[in-house]
Amino acid sequence: MKRIFTLLLAAVMLALACVSFVACTESKKDKLVIGITYYKPMNYKDDTGKLVGFDTEFAEAVCEKLGKEPEFLVIDWKNKFIELDADTIDCIWNGMTITDEALANADVSTPYVKNAQVVVTKADIADDFAEFSDMKNLKFAAEAGSAGEECITDAGFENYTAVTAQSDALNEVSTGAADACVIDLSMANSMIGEGTSYSALAQAMKLNEEEYGIACRKGDKLLDDINAAMAEMKADGSLQKLAEKYNLTLA
Repeated sequence: MKRIFTLLLAAVMLALACVSFVACTESKKDKLVIGITYYKPMNYKDDTGKLVGFDTEFAEAVCEKLGKEPEFLVIDWKNKFIELDADTIDCIWNGMTITDEALANADVSTPYVKNAQVVVTKADIADDFAEFSDMKNLKFAAEAGSAGEECITDAGFENYTAVTAQSDALNEVSTGAADACVIDLSMANSMIGEGTSYSALAQAMKLNEEEYGIACRKGDKLLDDINAAMAEMKADGSLQKLAEKYNLTLA
């Protein structure tokens, strides 16, 4: 009798474990875990603490079309592809520049927003340099793993500090810890100049032209679904309306 009871108990526990596993799996299927950093105007918190921004609203609209619940997870940007490969996140959706590195490490969506890398300095020296090479003796700051950091290292500049976020790079210049930083044009348009928290900073020069894309694991069908939803939003004008709200230009 005791043996029968033990077998029955084991069967019940196995059944419960299976139910729990299935429920967990189904729950994960219903979510889209999105890797981000706080970065205005793409993903940032408003005065009430609510997460807003172009990429936030874009992702929410796509998730609604896909029948998924968005879950935004703040990641270390320099480890973004490690997080993706580790299945910690389902995609990278945070003003990610489409680079050779991105294409080598992930499948990348149709480009959706135009961007550029720009040099930001104190306003009183912004017009003192004709070429990027003229800035080689300045101390720079850039987000670790960013396209801005790549511009600095490609130019052969060695005097720079890698910081956690692009906003930290702006702060380095504002406080005088750095002479200049390289950040996304989209952020510069939102965060420097008259009427902003960084009114004493200005754009010194534009270094390139680039585009943003969304990264998914290689071979993941999710990217096809995101591209299809994006195409729908372009066709019905809702993505253009969202770009205008955040002063961005669609690719």
